[in-house]
Amino acid sequence: MSVLVDGDDERDGRGGAEGGGLTTGEVARRLGVAPTTVRTWDRRYGLGPEAHTGGRHRRWTPGDVARLERMCALTATGLPPAEAARLARREQTRAPAPRPPAGSGGTGAPARGRSRAGSGLRLGDVRQECKGIARAALRLDAAALDELLLTSIAEHGLVAAWTEVIVPTLQAVGRKWETSGEKYVEVEHFLSWHVSGALRRSTSATVADRPGATTLLACVPGENHTLPLEVLSAALTERGLPVRMFGGALPVESLVAAVRRTGPAAVGLWAQSRTTASRPLAQHVAAMEWGVRGARRRPVVLTLGPGWTGQRAAGLARPAGLAEAVAAVESALSR
Repeated sequence: MSVLVDGDDERDGRGGAEGGGLTTGEVARRLGVAPTTVRTWDRRYGLGPEAHTGGRHRRWTPGDVARLERMCALTATGLPPAEAARLARREQTRAPAPRPPAGSGGTGAPARGRSRAGSGLRLGDVRQECKGIARAALRLDAAALDELLLTSIAEHGLVAAWTEVIVPTLQAVGRKWETSGEKYVEVEHFLSWHVSGALRRSTSATVADRPGATTLLACVPGENHTLPLEVLSAALTERGLPVRMFGGALPVESLVAAVRRTGPAAVGLWAQSRTTASRPLAQHVAAMEWGVRGARRRPVVLTLGPGWTGQRAAGLARPAGLAEAVAAVESALSR
């Protein structure tokens, strides 16, 4: 999947290594903003490249990028752009030359280096893409956020993008509002919504049902955290496996009816909280049978989510993560 970059950067197409620096599109992806935003900051606040090269293709040096990173960090705190630009320029004149950004000089894909700072979030030792996604979320920049998420999925694959990029960023945003008096709840909702949209856009059309090969996914009663099930649904769809997704808080009687009507090979039940996880419910579903006498089948039940911690029981699978859940479904289909 290719992601379009505005204007001259897309026409250049050769990445930052060809011109002695990064293109505007590459800088925008690194920062988690739209390319038009970078150009606006150049035109309006004088934050463009210090050195100019011939032709239309501008190249940004590590010092130029460091100045823009400071601009992003200041505006993310609520500082007006004009004041943030003034401070970014002034601070850089007093600071030593910055080291090159991790992963500079590539093909325009998100850097695979690690980042320990940025965007006002405690990201820890994570992929460089997390920094840009976090900044885009904090700025509520929908266009940049969509581009960064889709690029990450295309570059790394859905499972790796979810595990190594999206989850660490979601966790960082969650920690931010928990320690800020719920000040950043809108950022978490915004990011979750766009992750959900990216999952749908990155996978193919719904896979047609095949007898004995369908996976049923649902949150247990009282549970509405659907995003982990959405990514599992997308990962299975990516592999050409049919899925029936029922979303949040499916009532017990509806869950039982759905299992009986579909005869799934696997049933994934998500519980975020221990108060919603019900081992008797999972065991009841695991004991359900269908088919002709002498060839009756039961589903493999996957207990998914932190709510099932300590709820282990014979006959219930407990995958540790997304990759393990996908593997468990594939194993159930091969029985």
